[in-house]
Amino acid sequence: MKEKRKGLRLKGQMKQYLKWPAYYNAFWLIITVVMFAVDIKAGIFMALAEGVYLVLTVIAYLGFKPNIMKMLVEFGADYSQVQRHMLREMEIPYSLLDMDGKILWTNIEMENIFKGKDVRSKSAMALFESFKPEYLEFDESGRNEFDVEMEQGEYRVVLKLFDMRNSEESPLAALSESSGTLISMYMFDETHVRQLTKENREERLVTGHIYIDNYDEVLQSIEATRRTLLVALIDRKINKYFAQYDGIVRKLENDKYFVIFKTKYISKMQTNKFSVLDEVKTVNIGNGLPITISIGIGMGSSTLVENYDLAGTAIDMALGRGGDQAVLKDGNKVYYYGGKTKSVEKNTKVKSRVKATAFRDLIETKETIYIMGHHIGDNDSFGASIGFYRIAKTIGKDAHIVLGEVSSSVVPLVEAFKEMEIYDEDMFITGQEAALKMTKNDALIVVDVSRANYTEYPELVRRSQCLLVFDHHRQSTDVIDNAQLSYIELSSSSTCEMVVEIMQYINETVKLTKLEAEAIYGGIMIDTNNFINRTGVRTFEAAAYLKKNGADITKVRRMFRDDLNDYKAKAKAIENTEVFMDEYAISVCNAQDVSSPTVVGAQAANELLNIKDIKASFVFTPYGDQIYISARSVDKVNVQVIMEEFGGGGHMNLAGAQVRDSSVEEVIEHLKDIIERKLEEGDI
Repeated sequence: MKEKRKGLRLKGQMKQYLKWPAYYNAFWLIITVVMFAVDIKAGIFMALAEGVYLVLTVIAYLGFKPNIMKMLVEFGADYSQVQRHMLREMEIPYSLLDMDGKILWTNIEMENIFKGKDVRSKSAMALFESFKPEYLEFDESGRNEFDVEMEQGEYRVVLKLFDMRNSEESPLAALSESSGTLISMYMFDETHVRQLTKENREERLVTGHIYIDNYDEVLQSIEATRRTLLVALIDRKINKYFAQYDGIVRKLENDKYFVIFKTKYISKMQTNKFSVLDEVKTVNIGNGLPITISIGIGMGSSTLVENYDLAGTAIDMALGRGGDQAVLKDGNKVYYYGGKTKSVEKNTKVKSRVKATAFRDLIETKETIYIMGHHIGDNDSFGASIGFYRIAKTIGKDAHIVLGEVSSSVVPLVEAFKEMEIYDEDMFITGQEAALKMTKNDALIVVDVSRANYTEYPELVRRSQCLLVFDHHRQSTDVIDNAQLSYIELSSSSTCEMVVEIMQYINETVKLTKLEAEAIYGGIMIDTNNFINRTGVRTFEAAAYLKKNGADITKVRRMFRDDLNDYKAKAKAIENTEVFMDEYAISVCNAQDVSSPTVVGAQAANELLNIKDIKASFVFTPYGDQIYISARSVDKVNVQVIMEEFGGGGHMNLAGAQVRDSSVEEVIEHLKDIIERKLEEGDI
């Protein structure tokens, strides 16, 4: 059967509009019928009038319809041409893609981007390096957006789906016969906007604090008549450095400066790694000590006040890490530069006295004192806990030591305290027990650690409303920042040394038992490796104080003698040592048969430093589901910055870290890469 050819048909409102004469004919026909019922003559007249109207309507419809249809077709064609011309001439680069990313059509602006080249039938992924296949996968919104960089500038690309199946009469429907769906691609030139955004960001002001770390010590090392000259030279170095970056430096105190400059200069300072740190050290007019400064810079916030607060946090971190370094705090990000020198030992105990007074004022208002060290407590952590326990008892407070797993050298001490009747049965409690008992009227003292996640029971840190932190390690990014009292003393050999000084300024006569004095003395002895490392005048003064309180030095030394299995494990680790780059000793301590593998690993690291030409030692101890790294160094090698790469920390010459989800071989290779990179960058 032959199919009839269909002509053009009207639809929609136009079709209804042209049907109105037919509707009127039907209306008048009804009126005519009614008139016949009323009066025959009137009905005949109405019938004649209706007939004439019907004839005229049909003639008009048949006569004008072709012209109307022709005019509509011409209008539609012109309208389509206008649309095509508008898309073609549109100032925004525009193109059509099929669902595979092939370009089907482009306007003039899109062609200009490709310098007039014909890109039709080419894949967008081949033309744009940033175009990824996943951009062609759309969610319910049917829209994707990404950025591309080209020679002409930077563009924001927007992809939008549209369905051609609802436009059957469109000539473009034939381009997508399979799915009936196309992708429209718009390219918005963001070059100028991003340039202005960058300029706005670079023009923002950055604030900074500069402190002279060892101001008093340096001045005391030269003649009084030359001190003014020394200070003037330091001022000149600092002002000259920041002047080249259009910075304004104002001296607040003898050893404190405030600086302000624009953000755009930060990258240059980072490139030269804040060379002013080394330039200040060159100032020497006979001073016995090199001058070191600390810099704290805050940026990344929308207001100057917030940047100022960030700068304050940054300088605190720089000082808490031992000084001689710059800390840049960009919002939540922290960057470290410098920190290659050892902390300056402070002979004055003014800070200890001030902290002791503040400590007493805080805990006097509290009901119960909880004392907690780090996970797998060592002798320094345990000894410091015992010291603060005795201080709390002296003031008349109920006190508990939160204790979990401890190293093997601490176990005999814990048992000795439990056996003595003078101590409460709940002197040692677990973290879970402390969490159940702790109230808002209690205080928590954290010793020998300043990172919440490294404490024995981190939940207590989050729950405590009165937190006091005492530590001698360099601070890291995730340091406890909500403490009511934080005493971080990098120059102290151990936390036990710090607690001994607190005892002497607590305004009460603290009487230690013989066992307590030996526990604290043991902490100092272990952390200083028998008074060899990191010892100063105050270290020996603390040891003398403990000796006066009954500490039996011979007993303490006997207490920490090695077990035969420990000694064998340590010797095995030393025997299997690999010397990397002729200066770095790397070994693995597989101490499965010893009670405290991490302690043996640390001892092996200490022993490796006795080998000639070795500048730093790294011992890896697999224990449980973690790998413990013990790092030690001599001379100027900063092992702390190396351990920070593993998420750890410590001191310049003594540091450590814990690594999960990696093999020993992988961690060793990572260490070697870090050493090579740090040496190349001059950071160790």
